[in-house]
Amino acid sequence: MRPWSKYHALGNDYLVVDASRWADWLHAPAVRRVCDRHLGIGADGVMVREADEAPGRFRARILNPDGSEAEKSGNGLRIFARHLRDAGDVGPEAFEVSTPGGCVTCRVLSGGREVEVAMGRVSFDSREIPVQGPPREVLRERLVVDDRTLEFSAATLGNPHCVLICDEVSEADTRWLGPRLENDPLFPNRSNVQFVRVVDRANLELRIWERGAGYTLASGTSSCAAAAVARRLGLCDASLTAHMPGGELALEIGSDFSVLLRGPVVKVAEGTLHGEALAGVASR
Repeated sequence: MRPWSKYHALGNDYLVVDASRWADWLHAPAVRRVCDRHLGIGADGVMVREADEAPGRFRARILNPDGSEAEKSGNGLRIFARHLRDAGDVGPEAFEVSTPGGCVTCRVLSGGREVEVAMGRVSFDSREIPVQGPPREVLRERLVVDDRTLEFSAATLGNPHCVLICDEVSEADTRWLGPRLENDPLFPNRSNVQFVRVVDRANLELRIWERGAGYTLASGTSSCAAAAVARRLGLCDASLTAHMPGGELALEIGSDFSVLLRGPVVKVAEGTLHGEALAGVASR
């Protein structure tokens, strides 16, 4: 039996598991089965608790539902922080979580109902994102998709983002253009994709295509990247709210484009996965 806990952050749901209890099943075929909403538990991804680095310094891996690995996830990290609080491993004080996309600082607030994460600094440098071509800040560039010319900017918080400022945003456009942009050769590591409407200087409306997961109701890193791009282009203020189908996130953008993210987390369920659910999937 393999224990798990499930949470959602604005409809973006993750399972939290301990690497020591799931070691033989943290590979792509098993992750795809577990995240399948018909054949497994169902989730937008898996947060894996690795061995702690030090007292007050935790370590997490983020697995997408297609079995690939993400460098960082704002919603996933808020969920992971809430899980640590529920397990009694943290209190109201700030603590650090190390991810493949860098270290973040978290605080669990309101008895666990909200979590604040200092997500790190957003970069627009093509070498860091990465984006093909000469070294540059990737801002207001052109890209042709299916004979349609698009203007985009790119950014990273440890994971890649392609941001399009639009007059209107829609689920249909996101589902059509999202996978094409995610897999465009311009992005060697693929890319998350955000379609952004600037409502006013304090509010952004987003639709999101998440690398390795598809259309998603909300995303923390996508909100951070979109807000940082809008701020870099002079379209918004430093304090703002990202509005997504799943709900709202509060964002604070520093002068160095570091981003503080705050939003809700809800515990959904906990249980154990029966071995029968993994029938036909080989262990590692």
